[in-house]
Amino acid sequence: MTLSRLFSRLAAGTCCAAVIAFGASTVSMTAGKAQLKSAGPLAFGPDGILFIGDSIGATIVALDVDDHTPGRSGGTVEIKGINEKIAAMLGTAADQITIQDVVVNPISKNVYLSVSRGKGPDAVPVILRVDAAAKITEVSLDNIKHSAVSLPDPPTIAADNPRAQGQRMDVITSVKYVDGKVFVAGLSNEEFSSSLRSIPFPFTEASKAAGIEIWHGSHGRFETNAPVRTFVPYEIDHKTSILAAYTCTPLVKIPVSELKPGSKVKGTTIAELGAGNRPLDMIVYSKDGKHFILMANSARGVMKLPADNLETFQPITKQTEVTGVPYETIAGLKGVQQLDKFDDTNALVLMTSGNSLDLRTVPLP
Repeated sequence: MTLSRLFSRLAAGTCCAAVIAFGASTVSMTAGKAQLKSAGPLAFGPDGILFIGDSIGATIVALDVDDHTPGRSGGTVEIKGINEKIAAMLGTAADQITIQDVVVNPISKNVYLSVSRGKGPDAVPVILRVDAAAKITEVSLDNIKHSAVSLPDPPTIAADNPRAQGQRMDVITSVKYVDGKVFVAGLSNEEFSSSLRSIPFPFTEASKAAGIEIWHGSHGRFETNAPVRTFVPYEIDHKTSILAAYTCTPLVKIPVSELKPGSKVKGTTIAELGAGNRPLDMIVYSKDGKHFILMANSARGVMKLPADNLETFQPITKQTEVTGVPYETIAGLKGVQQLDKFDDTNALVLMTSGNSLDLRTVPLP
């Protein structure tokens, strides 16, 4: 498979394959109330199917959001203070909402957000849509075609253990769809609690996760309990891999072929991008005949990394600081909390602006 073909599949394009997949996908869905206990990571699949990671419910929910009309090319998004607008819409204060994730429907170019209204385990999950006119509407879950699959091995919730509560929120940290499968990163209740799994879609059931072990160069040790924070499926050396980023900030390649239920998989660390940092979101894109990774971070800005020939970087196996795959920091992108690919030339970013959050499109660097 060529890189360009993989990118098109990652984008869940509008080609014939997506149309065929849509028929198979919706057959397995039923209309009715979609149950969500939380709404976290989002991803789009074939023909506008939206996948939602529900960590508290330990469930992946698929929604047919009925959003199949192609959007015009060259569109833009610009909404200042979107957190304040959402809060007003939901009848609360801006400090009582959290935008968990933001994704673009690659067909319509409408933007979808997962939002928590309130704080803590009692927060109410909400899914919102932003259209080309910057109108924000709630996606009603009361009567919508949907399907769901439960994860069989989440960490146990202990009411008197704050650490366990935090672990439950990390049951699902990142979700992506590619080639008929939903890839899910997070934590399980296994010995290697850092987990990755692939779930065929349409859903039947989810198998046990594969446990992931990595070498963390900054910490100078192997780790099995830190979850993948964000990832992209990516072809490396003619093999489909998961390119995963962890806190403090190892970049690791993991062959998809090894993600068998219950297996223990050792990832290959190919970059250390700096301690004291949490990766927030990442995308892949092409520009001027080359391929790149764009990654938003909590403390180290937005990084642009070369994505060609990643197989040529030597595995990191010793304690080290910043090394491996090089990167540049995009000075003009500060305070980015979420990003997604909007089209071939633009990214969508959710970024801080004073005390508010802005949603806008920016040129891919």
